[in-house]
Amino acid sequence: MVHPQVEENWGNVNPIGLRYCYYEGKRCAETLFFDYRRQHQLNIKIARIFNTYGPRMHPNDGRVVSRFAVQALRNQDITIHGDGRQTRSFCYVDDLADALVRLMQTPDEVTGPINLGNPVECTIEGLAEMIIALAGSSSKITYVSLPADDPRRRKPDISKAKDLLRWKPTVPLEEGLTKTIEYFRTTIQTA
Repeated sequence: MVHPQVEENWGNVNPIGLRYCYYEGKRCAETLFFDYRRQHQLNIKIARIFNTYGPRMHPNDGRVVSRFAVQALRNQDITIHGDGRQTRSFCYVDDLADALVRLMQTPDEVTGPINLGNPVECTIEGLAEMIIALAGSSSKITYVSLPADDPRRRKPDISKAKDLLRWKPTVPLEEGLTKTIEYFRTTIQTA
């Protein structure tokens, strides 16, 4: 896999893997947008959104930030798939909203796709440790097997967003996680 991920990469995924529908669904949506543009001469904008988090996430949405935050607030074991050394990058929702507004304000000839996300990587284990500390939790980290075809590293190349949108994320991970954990603290039952 190309790292960091650039917009020009066509990707190479396992066509019978667990995540194939996810990957192909995104590619299909982009294809349909461009076909619609060609057929109806309509303006389009395509954003490739990388891991986004923040308050108002659903506690059971299956994403790692919400799962870890809920487990930590309930003092449950934090379950890491794999050895925890795989990396991801996390973009706070306010930064993403700013990027989307900027993309919508670009000239018609700017269609994308444009990567939107935070290029700062952290390990999944480091994320779990940070969430435990910020939540004041007594949770322990446990490890289970990594799902097949799970990427080892995910990080967007946001060069186009910086150039075309004059955008880059500004909210540090610790600050965004603090706000997200406080949201979950007030909305989930921890008993």
